[in-house]
Amino acid sequence: MSFYDNKIHFIDGELADLTIYRGKVLLVVNTASKCSYSRQFETLQQLYQKYQHYGFEILAFPCNQFNEKEPGDNSEVKAHCENQLKLTFPLFEKIEVRGLNAHRIFQFLTEQAPFLGFDTETANGEWMHHFLNEKFPDIYKGDGVKWNFTKFLIDQNGQVRGRFETTTEPLEIEPSIQSLLSM
Repeated sequence: MSFYDNKIHFIDGELADLTIYRGKVLLVVNTASKCSYSRQFETLQQLYQKYQHYGFEILAFPCNQFNEKEPGDNSEVKAHCENQLKLTFPLFEKIEVRGLNAHRIFQFLTEQAPFLGFDTETANGEWMHHFLNEKFPDIYKGDGVKWNFTKFLIDQNGQVRGRFETTTEPLEIEPSIQSLLSM
């Protein structure tokens, strides 16, 4: 199975053919607009605008699994992301990204890029490590997505080239994105 073999709908209900992204560098992100990490939307949009013309795409997958931080339906999420946040990268339907009902895309991504832990040398990484261990130990176990704004970098051939946890700011990923793009 490859990343492109998965079936999913855009947030407006149209079936997405993921093969349209073949040959592009992708950053796949599970998002939640009410999460404190939603501040990352701004820098994700900046990266998208900066590199889209080089063959870079951000694919956003809203999810309500972590503290119910994406409670609206698809139309509400779309309106908020496009009208309030001014996002222009592709949004997909709300899905689950971990557990028994995790969408196949995220099953594939977490199999290809297991969880390597949080960078506890940083304040955010240490906080997230302790927060999940204390409040949500079941989430901390295994390789599943740990929280909103987990990011997976995929090369032009559909290979997962990196997993960046919630606490990794999008601009920290920029050198990795640049290294994959033909600029």
